[in-house]
Amino acid sequence: MSDAVTPLDQVRVLVTGGTSGLGRAMVEALVDAGAHVVLTGRDATRARSIAHEVGATAHGIAMDVRDPDAVEAGVGLADEMLGGLDVLVANAGIGMRTVNPRFLTDPSPFWTVTPEGFEDVVATKVRGTFLVARAVVPRMLAAGSGRVVVVSMNEETMVRRGFTPYGPAGAGVEALARVMVADLADSPVRVNILLPGGATATGMIPEEASEDVRRRLLDPSIMGPPIVWLAAPGTDVHGERVVATEFVARGPAPR
Repeated sequence: MSDAVTPLDQVRVLVTGGTSGLGRAMVEALVDAGAHVVLTGRDATRARSIAHEVGATAHGIAMDVRDPDAVEAGVGLADEMLGGLDVLVANAGIGMRTVNPRFLTDPSPFWTVTPEGFEDVVATKVRGTFLVARAVVPRMLAAGSGRVVVVSMNEETMVRRGFTPYGPAGAGVEALARVMVADLADSPVRVNILLPGGATATGMIPEEASEDVRRRLLDPSIMGPPIVWLAAPGTDVHGERVVATEFVARGPAPR
């Protein structure tokens, strides 16, 4: 482990949606820094397989963040496996590709989106973040400390043409995060927002995306340095909106 990496040997983290894309990149960075991590996905076998690939301090479990019972059971299991939860990374989400596979080259207007497609994207991102935070934060309050990181997106993406329901889901989860910041202002639990700062090279990008588009995509590993910093015990910030590209370019703000 590089001397530049903040050691997280005693830090216990729950990462939702940790089997691919930004979630997996953050899990890898946290484990590389020494953290003990439980990552979630909808498929238990895949979650366990990814955890095995990442490292010995990673563990995978199934958890459908849209289901209150599944969330309560999953959070309880993660808490038991790690002996407590110091950090929650609320990352789970699904992209525009599930609603419109050609969203980059052939954007569809909002009135063509099915109610089922809209509900699935919003439920995973907004309802999922709410349910998991609702299950985790009381445990952190009882323990006397904790950190929540809500993964968001660029504001331009929230209002981009043809980005219903992905954009509204991002706006909704960011508003939820800001309410959480206000609700926890006088508590020992810190809440911050983290976003990549641009489109990333994940499975959410359509296969027909042009080479020019692909050249401009960020590597998901851009999320590594800021998530390690936000998870570090010595980082005492609350209500910050951390843009990964800016963080990597100029370094962390004072703790």
